[in-house]
Amino acid sequence: MIHRLSLAHPGGTTPIVVGAGALEATRAELETWCAGRTLFVVSSPRVRALHGAVLAPLGAAAARVVDLDVPDGEAAKTVAEVAELWHGLLAAGGKRDSRLITFGGGSVSDLGGFAAATFLRGIEFAALPTTLLAQVDAALGGKTGIDLPGAKNSVGAFHMPAFVVADTAWLSTLPRAELRAGLAEVIKVAFVLEPELFARLEREIAGLLDGDPHRLAPIVAAAAAAKAAVVERDPKEAGERRVLNFGHTLGHALEAAGLERGEPLAHGDAVGWGMRFALRLASPRGLPAEDSARLSELLDRLGLPPLPQFTPEELLAVLARDKKAVESGVRWVLPRRLGAWAAVEVAPDEVRAELVEFLAACQSH
Repeated sequence: MIHRLSLAHPGGTTPIVVGAGALEATRAELETWCAGRTLFVVSSPRVRALHGAVLAPLGAAAARVVDLDVPDGEAAKTVAEVAELWHGLLAAGGKRDSRLITFGGGSVSDLGGFAAATFLRGIEFAALPTTLLAQVDAALGGKTGIDLPGAKNSVGAFHMPAFVVADTAWLSTLPRAELRAGLAEVIKVAFVLEPELFARLEREIAGLLDGDPHRLAPIVAAAAAAKAAVVERDPKEAGERRVLNFGHTLGHALEAAGLERGEPLAHGDAVGWGMRFALRLASPRGLPAEDSARLSELLDRLGLPPLPQFTPEELLAVLARDKKAVESGVRWVLPRRLGAWAAVEVAPDEVRAELVEFLAACQSH
């Protein structure tokens, strides 16, 4: 089954098409969109080797195709890499009405979307995410960006894609670790926004980790619909959209600290550990023990990898640079109960004390 969603925003409406065969279902619309234009395809050599042939019909519709290669993973999201894209777009004669496709995981969506947002003050792009994490999170909502050393996503822009095509057939080539990282983001959305989806994950998590495209399609569609609804109401993260940062405050610190010490964590895995830490802050603020236990048990079944041997000082230094911080400090997104949340200011001394105990427990485990 093909799931057709949409995301309305100040610049128009973005169709979101999900399912095994979503690219074929959207082909006519994409061919019209790129017909007679230069089509830039931002992807990695690995993704091109696995799936690049599926883009041939779009290349035939375009006036010409220019391939721009980027690295896989967070290594793509650097000032140097976005500068390479800008130079590549310029050298190939990119114009304001050229088209750009991001074809890959979340880092490709972030980097390529940012290049599209900033080249000639903005050209249209379509997101074709090939990983579960990108299909349920990175390719949705118009957040694009790159990292600075020690500060994830600290430079970026809001730039909504013209299309999001999440073909779950592409997920069949993912290793289990990447499926796990994507499902962590689904768990995040479900716990704070969609209790019925959370219950479904509790029933089906083992089968979803097998990567069947048809079984994953309704899960991807449900997570995408939940995120799209929030983004429609708050496109620039002025308020409600903060809910999507559940697990991300410590999660981003874990990612950045891991990169600094050469022990990188996948984004979804870091968010999973970030959710575990958020439970420590939420429980004394009224989160029911039953709800906390359900999330902990599901994360256990997901099978997060062990944390590197971080020190509290490493992580606190990165938290101080968090891009979501305001002058008064960092606000933590904490669950109040299954399906409800609040943004809460937590005193630095409490964060430090909880972090010390959390890291000790993780390392002991």
